[in-house]
Amino acid sequence: MSLRGHQGPVNKVRWCPVPHLSHLLLSASMDKTFKVWDGAESGRCLRVYTCHSGAVRDACWTPCGRHLLTGSFDNTAAITDVETGQQIVKLGNQFKVMCAVLHPSNPDVFLCGGYSSVVQAWDSRSSKMVNVYKAGIQQTLDILFLRGGVDFITSTDCVSRDSADRTLIAWDYKTTAKVSNQIYHERYTCPSLALHPLEESFVAQTNGNYMAVFSSQQPYRMNKRRRYEGHKVEGYAVQCEFSLDGTVLASGSSTGFAHFYDYHNARMLHKLHAHSQPCLCVSQHPVLPATAATCDWAGEIKVWH
Repeated sequence: MSLRGHQGPVNKVRWCPVPHLSHLLLSASMDKTFKVWDGAESGRCLRVYTCHSGAVRDACWTPCGRHLLTGSFDNTAAITDVETGQQIVKLGNQFKVMCAVLHPSNPDVFLCGGYSSVVQAWDSRSSKMVNVYKAGIQQTLDILFLRGGVDFITSTDCVSRDSADRTLIAWDYKTTAKVSNQIYHERYTCPSLALHPLEESFVAQTNGNYMAVFSSQQPYRMNKRRRYEGHKVEGYAVQCEFSLDGTVLASGSSTGFAHFYDYHNARMLHKLHAHSQPCLCVSQHPVLPATAATCDWAGEIKVWH
């Protein structure tokens, strides 16, 4: 299926994680809207949400499937009711929001990062900022909570001479202390991070045109023997994502292909010429086997089997 309707690049597509609602597909676009589609049968756009006045850079479902968390270039993060389209909360961050993630064990709390040297933690019940994480950087590209939500990793866009030391930073969520900034030593920024659903590891998409795998336990060492290569990133915010069982690692590419890798041996299983424009995100369906959604720089979304 091809789902058309966005007037600008689609940054992200995400299937609803709740099994009986898993036909719902969320998309976030630079055209200032985010949408929910019937991605399994009709391909119809079910609802358009227009609560942001800037590009919507990130979006995700809450675990219950009833609400959506979005981050926008209008300097706000919002939580919206899926059915009614009503905003439950909208919080100003004083910076363009590039990434917004929910705390894994307390979904009332979420983190925002973007064009700023800080990451902010908000409690959506009180609309109050609960923590601030300060780093000497220019912007945060992605945020990833590790298992249990005790620690999280930020990916930064560092351009100083010793930037390789601060590309990935591990933080203690409660104390706001830096746990480590000596995780990744190569001089590439990492536009996207993904946690393995079962094993103690995470991957980082790099602008070196490969994905690197790291231990998700201290000291967060990189596995130098395993790299996922064969796709191009070339400065686009190309996302990576695991299948629900953790066996397949998917990535978009700046050449329009969707790539699927065997997680355990880093072999490319399949590559799909999905789009003529850069493919920014590949989302594998949580229930239907071998089903995935892709989106591109031209605003098109496709569902594949």
